[in-house]
Amino acid sequence: MQVAQRRLAEMRAILVCAVLSLLSLSHACPKECSCNSNTKAVDCRGRGLYDIPRRLHPDTQELYLQDNRIRGLGSMAFREIPLVRILDISNNSITTISPTALLGLRMLQRLSLAHNNLRELDKRLLGPIRSLSHLDLSHNSLWGLPGAMGDSLRNLSHLGLAHNRLTRLDRSLLEALTHLDSLALRSNPWRCDCQLIGLKLWLETYLFKGGVVDEVLCSQPEEMKDKDLQKIPYQLFHVCMTTSYHYLFANIHHLESERLLQSHTHGNHAHPSSHALHVPMAMGEGFGGGGGGGMAECETKQKPRPVNLRHAIATVIITGVVCGIVCLMMLAAAVYGCAYAAIMAKYQRELKKNEELAAAQGADHATADEKEPLENAIA
Repeated sequence: MQVAQRRLAEMRAILVCAVLSLLSLSHACPKECSCNSNTKAVDCRGRGLYDIPRRLHPDTQELYLQDNRIRGLGSMAFREIPLVRILDISNNSITTISPTALLGLRMLQRLSLAHNNLRELDKRLLGPIRSLSHLDLSHNSLWGLPGAMGDSLRNLSHLGLAHNRLTRLDRSLLEALTHLDSLALRSNPWRCDCQLIGLKLWLETYLFKGGVVDEVLCSQPEEMKDKDLQKIPYQLFHVCMTTSYHYLFANIHHLESERLLQSHTHGNHAHPSSHALHVPMAMGEGFGGGGGGGMAECETKQKPRPVNLRHAIATVIITGVVCGIVCLMMLAAAVYGCAYAAIMAKYQRELKKNEELAAAQGADHATADEKEPLENAIA
């Protein structure tokens, strides 16, 4: 009797194990991929996949799908892995992405869509994602990025846009990238006209803050072809400068205000007794570091402005002086003209008066001559 009960218990245990095994197999590693249970990474690189693999474990944090044949991403394509942090879909044949393809991926930090055939991205694509720090869109056929996408890129530290078809970038998008450390823009057909001076001014501010950018080589117009936008003097944008001076001054004022605000904030929070401890820390940290203390202002002043920014300021000053001289010359010309007109008017009045006086005297002489013969005849 006891032997039978023991065997029954063993069978129940085996059955429970089998059920658990079946449950685990429902989220087992896809047969096309290899999985690492320690890092919770799924590697599906170079497997000739045409679609996102199914039955992914919900705890997956890294998914690598490079070097496949995926042509599009449908709605909620990654709903099985809401905790994924790294998603690499580079070097595929993706031409279309649903606006809700990444819906639910609130933990996503790194996304690579490089080496695909994307022409545009919907402004809603990254809407629910706020933790994204690395976005690589290089080697596509993108004509631009929607400015509304900037809200989803505020925490971005790297943005790759190299080797696309960009001719300009929305300024509202650039100004939203407040945490950006590196930016890749090379090998795009940039059109260096008045529409791109906003990018030039933003790059000056970005580089002044310590950002890193590769190069922006102009493709059009012909006289600026193959020239680096950062090295083109502002004088060549003379047509645009009349409408862009206010933006330049706004950037300079923004930099100065930010520097004063930063120094004021550090000054209020720095403890007097710890000032000596903050000095070596500030000297060892880069511009914009978190432990500047009382030396943050000195660190800011030690970083020179870019040459182009100094040239721009000099251009504004010289232009102001020239305009002032021209205004003074015009004022002097106006005064001289008024004085000359007044003198000529007075001269004309006097000339007319003399003519009238001469005419009156001539009439008197004629009357006298007529009276004299008459008087002689009477006599």
